[in-house]
Amino acid sequence: MSTPGTGAPEGLDDTFSALADPTRRAILARLTGGECTVMELAEPFAMTQPAISKHLKVLERAGLVSRRRDAQRRPCRLEAKALSEATAWLDGYRRFWEDSYERLDGVLAEMGSQDGGPAIPGGSTTDRTRSGT
Repeated sequence: MSTPGTGAPEGLDDTFSALADPTRRAILARLTGGECTVMELAEPFAMTQPAISKHLKVLERAGLVSRRRDAQRRPCRLEAKALSEATAWLDGYRRFWEDSYERLDGVLAEMGSQDGGPAIPGGSTTDRTRSGT
């Protein structure tokens, strides 16, 4: 289901809101290695277990984390679906910018051929953008 008027998945706002916090991103990164209890997740942070639990609730509401009961343990696990929906939504914008850079390359190449020389020394804007320079 999409958010009306945006074409974005319904939980996208919750996903990006959850990802906006560095502690929550660190929790997700830690969960890429497998399930962890709240106590295990709290270890590297200078915060209390209740504070970590609040972060986990935000991540759960966003669908990024799930918890299950295993006897006395409540292990948390990463749920990739919300991340894949956010990635798919962002991918549309990546394609937009790649297309824009390719059009710009075409215009600059045409301008360079009119001047009789290369428009961009050292390669195209797309090549520099993709390589991170």
